[in-house]
Amino acid sequence: MEKMSRLLRLLLVGAGTLAACGPGADTQEASDAAAPAAAQEASASYGDLTAGELHEMMAAKDFVLVNVHIPYAGDIPGTDQNIPFDQMEANLDKLPSDKGAKIVLYCRSGNMSETASSVLASLGYTDVYDLPGGMRAWSAAGYPLENTGSGL
Repeated sequence: MEKMSRLLRLLLVGAGTLAACGPGADTQEASDAAAPAAAQEASASYGDLTAGELHEMMAAKDFVLVNVHIPYAGDIPGTDQNIPFDQMEANLDKLPSDKGAKIVLYCRSGNMSETASSVLASLGYTDVYDLPGGMRAWSAAGYPLENTGSGL
């Protein structure tokens, strides 16, 4: 659903840019102002990691690992932060101030981390990764979890 929302935002930004450039546009300045916003939105993306790739990365951990799942259901060992997926903007102080720092997000199944990854990318973070399948994929690949209750 978040991918459709992101696509819709891109289409709306593109439509706004075309409208600003088309007949009836008051000035060239209107199209110039709309173009950077469209370019920024189009470049707002993040990558996906498999559980195996994340496990390999943990050996030389050079990133911030964030659990965004609510309610809390446990952690992947090495987790640095727990930030609810729907409160990312309110908790940017818990993330590196360098928007180029590598950040990996996960949740229980992948839906919440996909949303949070999209938010960070749209805020200008450029090295963001999501773990599709989340803790379930991590566990299914044979890797341990910490502090889990029921619910996985």
